[in-house]
Amino acid sequence: MIVTGILIPFAGTALGAAAVFFISRKVSGRSEKLLLGFAAGVMVAASIWSLLMPALESAAEPRWLLPTVGFLLGIGFLLASEYAIERLRRGSSRQESALSKNTMLILAVTLHNIPEGLAVGVALAAACRSGTRQALAAALVLALGIAIQNIPEGAIIAMPLRGAGMSKGKAFCCGALSGAVEPVGAVLSFWMTAAVAKALPLLLSFAAGAMLYVCVNELIPEAKGEGSTRSGVIGFVAGFLVMMILDVALG
Repeated sequence: MIVTGILIPFAGTALGAAAVFFISRKVSGRSEKLLLGFAAGVMVAASIWSLLMPALESAAEPRWLLPTVGFLLGIGFLLASEYAIERLRRGSSRQESALSKNTMLILAVTLHNIPEGLAVGVALAAACRSGTRQALAAALVLALGIAIQNIPEGAIIAMPLRGAGMSKGKAFCCGALSGAVEPVGAVLSFWMTAAVAKALPLLLSFAAGAMLYVCVNELIPEAKGEGSTRSGVIGFVAGFLVMMILDVALG
């Protein structure tokens, strides 16, 4: 059961990434804006309900300090990463710009998955210590809830990569592998519960800062685009509501 709980969240990411096998390579401009808006909505909602709120609730007094530091570090990390990417692609073409945007998206979602994996490991370790079926069931429900949340996250990585020209197999692998850090983090935190529990508020807020930076800097401007199309706004609202409902219902 412990191994099952560790692998369940990764299975959700892989399931979402498998969406590339059911869509065509060419995506219309309106559909692309809809998907980008949906991805932004999912990430904003996940940043609030899955990351920032748990970070604030689990932090020691003053509760705002560690989450604030982690949030700023997450933004700073992606600022530095973006600067490094820009340096590597001087004189970039349009295709390279799209790949850079997708690279930032993969990085943000992967960072987001690390604290989720750590949280699963902590919950499973606590269940083992208590030795009760109720505690184990609660840990498995947490893992299942994270897996369901990971389904749209796997899709929002794999689908843009497919749209940028990557093969279905490679796009699927990239989307699925973004969730591979979760079982790794779960195993580590399972054996290092006390140390990870103290650092969890910092890690959660770090991932939130990284995700919100990508949303504001990359996804939302791309979803809005030029012209009067409202597809990006509709996608954002849909993604935000879906993730909010999942977080609240399964949290």
